This record gives sequence, C-alpha cells and structure tokens, in this order.
Amino acid sequence: MELLASIGCYFWSPLRTIWLWISLVLVLQYSKTVLSDSNYLIGLGSYDITGPAADVNMMGYANTEQIALGIHFRLRARSFIVAEPQGKRVVFVNLDACMASQLVTIKVLERLKARYGDLYTEQNVAISGIHTHAGPGGYLQYVVYIVTSLGFVRQSFDVLVDGIEKSIVQAHENLQPGSIFVNKGELLDAGVNRSPSAYLNNPASERSKYKYDVDKEMTLLKFVDDQWGPVGSFNWFATHGTSMSRTNSLISGDNKGAAARFMEDWFEQNGIKSSYMNDLGSDGIPRRVSNIISNVHDNHHELLELAASFQSSLGRPATRTLSVARRVRGALRQADKPGFVSAFCQTNCGDVSPNVLGAFCIDTGLPCDFNHSTCGGKNELCYGRGPGYPDEFESTRIIGEQQFRKAVDLFNKASEQLKGKVDYRHTYLDFSQLEVTLAKEGGGSEVVKTCPAAMGFAFAAGTTDGPGAFDFKQGDDKGNPFWRLVRNLLKTPDKKQVDCQHPKPILLDTGEMKQPYDWAPSILPIQILRIGQLVILSVPGEFTTMSGRRLRDAVKTVLTSSGNGEFGSNIHVVIAGLTNTYSQYVTTLEEYQVQRYEGASTLYGPHTLSAYIQEFQKLASALIKGQLVGPGPQPPDLLNKQISLLTPVVMDSTPAGINFGDVKSDVPANSTFKRGNIVTVVFWSACPRNDLMTEGTFALVEILQGKDTWIPTYDDDDFCLRFKWSRPSKLSPRSQATIEWTIPPSASPGVYRVRHFGAAKGFLGSIRHFTGSSSAFVVA
Repeated sequence: MELLASIGCYFWSPLRTIWLWISLVLVLQYSKTVLSDSNYLIGLGSYDITGPAADVNMMGYANTEQIALGIHFRLRARSFIVAEPQGKRVVFVNLDACMASQLVTIKVLERLKARYGDLYTEQNVAISGIHTHAGPGGYLQYVVYIVTSLGFVRQSFDVLVDGIEKSIVQAHENLQPGSIFVNKGELLDAGVNRSPSAYLNNPASERSKYKYDVDKEMTLLKFVDDQWGPVGSFNWFATHGTSMSRTNSLISGDNKGAAARFMEDWFEQNGIKSSYMNDLGSDGIPRRVSNIISNVHDNHHELLELAASFQSSLGRPATRTLSVARRVRGALRQADKPGFVSAFCQTNCGDVSPNVLGAFCIDTGLPCDFNHSTCGGKNELCYGRGPGYPDEFESTRIIGEQQFRKAVDLFNKASEQLKGKVDYRHTYLDFSQLEVTLAKEGGGSEVVKTCPAAMGFAFAAGTTDGPGAFDFKQGDDKGNPFWRLVRNLLKTPDKKQVDCQHPKPILLDTGEMKQPYDWAPSILPIQILRIGQLVILSVPGEFTTMSGRRLRDAVKTVLTSSGNGEFGSNIHVVIAGLTNTYSQYVTTLEEYQVQRYEGASTLYGPHTLSAYIQEFQKLASALIKGQLVGPGPQPPDLLNKQISLLTPVVMDSTPAGINFGDVKSDVPANSTFKRGNIVTVVFWSACPRNDLMTEGTFALVEILQGKDTWIPTYDDDDFCLRFKWSRPSKLSPRSQATIEWTIPPSASPGVYRVRHFGAAKGFLGSIRHFTGSSSAFVVA
C-alpha cells in the first residue's frame, strides 16, 4: 500500500492509481483556468539543513544517550514569499527542526538586512519548526535547551542559518505573478491527546463545542505560478514530531518531514506529465530513474553476467561536488523552472501525540495510569505506541503518509482564492512581568502578572512520547523534599516566585538563573502575518489544543467585529507553533492546575495563555486599524557567550592497507535480491562531521544503464535508504558506514550497486573527500 509506484520507495494499488491520475488531471485543468487571475507575487524555496550526523545530541527528548549516528532522510528549510506587486510582503520559513531559535532568527535577519536592506525584517519574516525530535541539537542560545548537547554546537547552528538564508534567497529569486488558494479538511487517526486528564479539566461547556479533544483540521495553501502552474503547498496540522522514539539515532524529519518528502516526490514525478514516459520527457527533463530505465534487461542470466563484471571498487579520492552531482533529486529539476516545494507545518500540537494506539506499560502491556501516565508508580515504563508499533520507522511512514494523502486531497480540490492585503504586525514582550487584565465573573476586572520562567516537577517526568527518569510523575502539584534540596543547589525560588507560579511546584527556577548566561528566555516575539483572508499567528511555543482554540477564536473575534468589513465568515486563522524562538508550552489556566508535563512546562505561570490572548488581540486590532506597533524590548544576542564542550574531530584513520571508501562487508557474490529485501553494505569511512554533504549525499544506490553507465536511483534523502555511522569506541579514529537499502516495490529489475561518499580529516587537519562502491547485484 504505500505511495505511488514512481515515488522511489513506494507503490500504489491499482484503484488508488486511477484515483490519483483523475486527481492530477483535475489539478492541471483547474490550474489553467486561474492563471490569469493572479493578484500576488509568489516565490518558494528549499535548502538542505541536515546537521552533523555523528556525535551530536538530538534535540527534543533531552535524552543524553540519544546521539546522532547517521541519516534516515535529510532535513530541509522550505520558504514562501508572498508580496503585493507594489506593496508589502511576508516570508514564512518551515524548518525540519525541533523548533526555531532566537539566535538563529537574529543571525538570519542580519544576513537578510545585509543582502536586501529593510525588505525582510523581524516584522515580516516568520521562521517555524516542525518539532521533529530527531534533529541535531545545540543551536539554541539559552542554557536549559543545550545542556544535553554539551553546550552550543556551531555546526548545527551554521547549517540552519545558511539553509534558511538560501531558501529565502531562492524564494525571492523565484518571485513571479501567481495565485494562492486555501482549503481545509478533517484528518482523523493522525493524533491523539496525550494528556486527556488535563484536557478534561477545561469547562464542560467549552469542551462540548468540539467533537474531539485534539484539532483534526488541516489548513492548506496551494501556490500557483502564472507561468508554471502549481509550484508548492504549505499546510498546518497539529501532531507531535515524536513518531521516532527517544532511542532513535538517525537524523529524520519524522512524520512531517516524511510527508513533505512524499508530496514533493509525488508532484515532481507525476504532477505534470505521465510517469510512463520512456527515457526523457519531450522537454528533455530527466524523470525518476525507475521511470527512465524501462525494461533494462528481462533475462536474469544476462543480468547476473553483467553484475559479475562489476566488483567492489577500492576507495578513491573524490571531489566535494561529486556527492552533490550524483544526488537523485538534482537530476529531476528543470534548470529554469522552480522545483515544487511542499511544507507540513506545525501548529498547536502541545498535547497531541502521533502515537495513536495509546500509552501502555512495557512490562505488563496494560494501559498506563490515566492521571499520572505511570506503571506501578514509575513513569519510565509508560510509552505511547504508534500505528506501526513496534517499528518506529513504520509509524513515521504511516503518520506521514496520512498527512500527505490529506494534503494531496486538499491540494487537488482547493478552489477558494486568497484575495486582499498582505500585511503584518510584530512586537517583543517581556513575559517575565507582563500585566494582564482579566474580566471577573461578577463584573469588573483584575490585573494579574506573568512570572519569570520556571519548570515544574512534572517536566522531569517527560511524556508518554518520551518518559523521563527517577521518581518524577505527571500530575504532580506537590513535588518532594529530596528534589527540592537538589534544586536549591542551583537556585532557590523566593516566595514571590513560588506564589506567582502556584500551583506549580518549582523544580528549576530557570528565569532567574543567569550563570554562565540566561537559562531561559524572558523576551519573546509575537507576530501576525496576513495574506488576504488568511491570518497566521506566529507563537514561540507549543500551545495545547484548547489553548490554540481560545487564541484563534479571540483573534478571529477582533478581526471580524472591527466594523470595516475586511474580514467575514471566510476568514482563516492558523497558529504557527514553535516560531521565531522557543519558550516551551502554553496550557489553559484549567490545564495548568493539573500540572501534567505541559502545565509544568508552561514557563510563565498560570496566566501565560491570557497574556498571549491579550497581546495578540492588540496586534490584531492594530492590523485591522492600520496602526503601528512598538518594537518592544529586544531579545539578547548571546552568541559570544556560548560554551561548547563537544569534542572536535581530531583525525580519521583506517587499518594498514585499507583506503577510506573500501568495502568492509560486501553483498554476496552473484547475488539476486527481490523487492522487499534489504541490501546491506559496510564501508570503511570517516566522521560525517568533517563535511555535512549539504545538498549532497553520503549514500547512493545506482542502476546500470547499458553496459557501463551508472545512474543514481536512491540517495540518503530517500525513505528506503538508511545511512548508519559507527566507530568501535568513542575515541577511536576508525569508523565505518553501513548503508541499508530496503528494495521498494517500485524498483525496476536490473543491475545495481551501492555507493558511499565521505570526507576524512588528516592529522594536520586537512579534509580529503573519498568515494567507494559495492560489487554489483541483481534486483529481479
């Protein structure tokens, strides 16, 4: 069942294939009817942001043992720019990263200013993370978020800043007249509430307005270029990037990154012309190799003879550009046409898990305790199960494919065109002491304040997606004496802070911890982007389901009740979560009382959500009235204060007589594999930190065309190809790369080989690139 036959690693049933082609015809016919009705300039861009695939702690689970050791598939920054021809413009960047970083945002904006002046600023640029928990960490500037990564990791930071800038530059250079269409639809079975006991503490009258305890709606934008037709889509849907577990060691975009890869491949290979074309398209565009190479050889004996003539090659020097040149998707792009960009963005996912089968005790198999998510009192034994349980890769594929399918459906049927102004408002706020005016039940109002950041005891319990350790548990509003003693060694909160955060028992008083520099943010950005009747609320954290609903409704009320008629019933308000910086969670006041993980991680106290609602209402009012908003206090730039304890790569070596790139474990001689089999080859390699192979690949599968021409078919950005790196011991200069190819049902019969690219560091620091290949084998 999987995707399309022509999407490298998947296949499609006959009935679904028919449905797909009917849909594609409708897409293309419809796009032709709207090309003359453009009212914006649109541009999209995409760039590789895959960080160091070795030695670096992954961001998300705060598990010190979760260290990157290879690549599941690559991470990307995907951007769109929408501009009025003679007016304002907005930029939205979606990152295959855990979250946005204030420091990354600051440095990206500095580069944009140097390149474009005041065209792109903090006012109109939004940078949002999908919340994958399988990307390299160390790129945020506040201490609490980089403890497990041994401090700041410059490579993680640089690849993000570079990739975001390049994706925006691409989008800017692709700006052309075009139209944008919006569509919404319900997606079931892709997320469940992982803190239902907290959700149930919300008023019954409020809960009765909604059918589900998580948001099931996906909102999608379809971008149509006047010249080229459809060029991309961005959508927002709430589910955590935790299909990959806390023990996974391969870099991955998780379910949303997978969905983006599936949709981009689907469109590039099938969105314009039939995938059954032989060789090259009539316009000279190379197609996916499984389509290019048709009926390579039908005779199995002939294939075996051909394969036998290609033994594994010795590792040899290579250029850096060779890895980029052999990249599969590079050959699928037309030089003068923008590539199709599809982003699956995050929204109010705070309490939404993709592990839809529920949470169970790993010792008994029974459901976990409802209120505390424990098993016999221990949180460490309670884990959520994804739909592919116990295979996390399968769970990732399933949840990713469900989002992909819904996006294709919305994309095909999108008919409501965005029309109207492009506008934006942005400000910074000090959330450590923000005054909030609340209405009283009996009339009148009262003024309350937010608090300096602090994390509760239940924060350390983790979630059912990734449990914590020791004797912490969710739903703890008391704490315990032992951990209070440990806490006090770092910082003892004063009575004012304790009262402000009540009923949260404070475990870490991060907002008041300043050594060696700030442990948590206090100044946060909030932002509204407007494109016609679409309004994007950029929030710097993870809103729970009900928090997001309240914020959207509050902003919608301001915009629709303004009296000028700009917004009507067709207004679309979406929340872009984890945007521009990161400040953990935002629960409702009622959920905060329960003190599950999300409440314990709501940094600024019980009135955090009320503060957001109040300030977004101000932004929305300024937007609709055309009023300016003050910039607010600037966040700190802590780059020069960062500390890194990550050991650098000293050197790489191989045993005597062995070259980098030599095969250590080859495919069996005269071997034949079938679809569904796993081909495994091990190479002598070097540390992937020496060169991230940005826009290139560490791993490649090639098919033989004719007698001596090798064509790239799959690389390390394919779901079916895994690049795994290892060394015999932590300080060993020797290492190996294991490349595993699960042969997809769509693979053409023929002669194949596996190839590895890498870069080795010499004793004096020089970097030498190399490549090697396996013996050839047959896929029948």
